[in-house]
Amino acid sequence: MKAEDKQQQPTRMSTAHSRELGEELRRVRHRARMSSGSVAEALGWSLGKLSKLETGSRGTGSWDIATLLGRCGADKPSRDRVMALAVEQDTGNFLRMHGQLPDTLAALSVHERAAATITTYEPLAIPNLAQTEDYAHALTGDAAIARTRIGRQQQMGPSRPRTVFYIHEAALRLPVGSREVMRDQLLHLTLMCGWARTTLRIVPMTGRSHTVLRSPATLLTFDAPIRPLAYTEAEAATIFHDAPDAVAAYQHKMRHLDAVALDLEESRQLLARWANAYDHQAA
Repeated sequence: MKAEDKQQQPTRMSTAHSRELGEELRRVRHRARMSSGSVAEALGWSLGKLSKLETGSRGTGSWDIATLLGRCGADKPSRDRVMALAVEQDTGNFLRMHGQLPDTLAALSVHERAAATITTYEPLAIPNLAQTEDYAHALTGDAAIARTRIGRQQQMGPSRPRTVFYIHEAALRLPVGSREVMRDQLLHLTLMCGWARTTLRIVPMTGRSHTVLRSPATLLTFDAPIRPLAYTEAEAATIFHDAPDAVAAYQHKMRHLDAVALDLEESRQLLARWANAYDHQAA
């Protein structure tokens, strides 16, 4: 048995921060096209140590992480990003700058793949995970972002988490791109109403205003014992929370949305009416 195995830290409950760090390390190794076995052997580690690092279920020192990055030949931007994560204090609340493209954030991808449920609300746009490629292109003005967004949706695969989309009716009324783009997007949402593991509900314009309707929000839950994760996307950054007090505010928001949103059939009918309206305007 290796000496480091004898001193190995016990398995711990992972946090959003530790899973993000683990995902960044996994990405570095994959980009280097190195197997976990070959990396562990080269570093003199057990395979279990590397596996737990990549899943966020154990910690290690900055020296170990720097050694791993060097062995995988990580480029400077990757080294800087990972080492910043390694020394960052895990408070249960963190911000990740993304410029125009939040879709590639490790903290998003690793948690969307692992989630049991995803509940998301958007007041002025179709949620990212429900956008068509043409809508995403028209919204962002960037074809590469649109392709990445569709890839993000596909990455969750057929066993995708149970997903609830709350969409304010204002997002259906606000044109993005051409009338054809909006018609196809609304038809896509109408079809999504029939998807397994997907619930789509519209918050109507006729409802009363409330502070919880102002800003977008997403809440993810996981199999026990992993704590829920909440996040909201701002202009140039995404803010994540798995601190219980912060998550509770998002849970309150989702309960309010459940109370004021149209039911499933009413939502489907409203989406179909808007799709038909855009179709007539496009003709």
